[in-house]
Amino acid sequence: MPHANNGGVSIRYEVDAPEAGDPDEAVVFCGDVGLGAWQFGWQHAALAGPHTVITPETRGVGRSDAPPGPYAIGDLAADVDAVCAAEGIRNAHLVGYGLGGMVALTAALGSARPASLTVVGTPPSGDGYNPDGVWADPTDPAAIRGSLHGLCSVDFREAHPDALSRIVEWRLAEDAGRETFEAHRAAVESFDVTDSLYEITTPTLVVHGTDDTVCPAPAAETLAEGLPRGDLHTVEGARHLVGVEASAAVNDALVGWLAEHGADPLSG
Repeated sequence: MPHANNGGVSIRYEVDAPEAGDPDEAVVFCGDVGLGAWQFGWQHAALAGPHTVITPETRGVGRSDAPPGPYAIGDLAADVDAVCAAEGIRNAHLVGYGLGGMVALTAALGSARPASLTVVGTPPSGDGYNPDGVWADPTDPAAIRGSLHGLCSVDFREAHPDALSRIVEWRLAEDAGRETFEAHRAAVESFDVTDSLYEITTPTLVVHGTDDTVCPAPAAETLAEGLPRGDLHTVEGARHLVGVEASAAVNDALVGWLAEHGADPLSG
């Protein structure tokens, strides 16, 4: 699998590209604290094929390098930019969960490459986000299963026990350990674009579950209101993993958003 280099840090990523389509444009996923690429499986399934989709492994996760922390959001945004540069992507539609949403917002402040943003469960500053709500020791199946009580709604957990079991397996296989989690936590704690939201003119879809306890809904509302081109899409009753438990609704919103903001799906 390909790697990109950012100042000596190697970032592994996967590319799923249609044979036709715009080679300069891609949907690029930006991951949440310590989570493996599994977190975007539901959106990847909806977007790959019509779009070129790039899935980087955040530094410290998977087969990307894990330099000593703490990390800064700017480091992670530069990693994503290095991946886009390695693939010749001039128009990147960034899709970020939690920490990844913070990375997307930071990337939009510092680069003309982002063509649109979709941020899920993302606040305008780190004090609106609780990383401990995402963390589970990736060597402890019981801890991982327990963490899903806060990440997914009761209704989803009761209706889809099979999906919970698969998520546990994926987290055991792909999530990062404590050292990387703490490095990611430091990036969250240092993040604050509250006073510069007006500068982020990139169209931004703010997706949020109304029962998100990792990033409570008022933070998403503040983010959407402060962005010049922010559009809030809430999902009633969903928690932080809204793109998992309400994947159909989120994917419909995302596909429509990308079509509206210039992502050129493969036709035919």
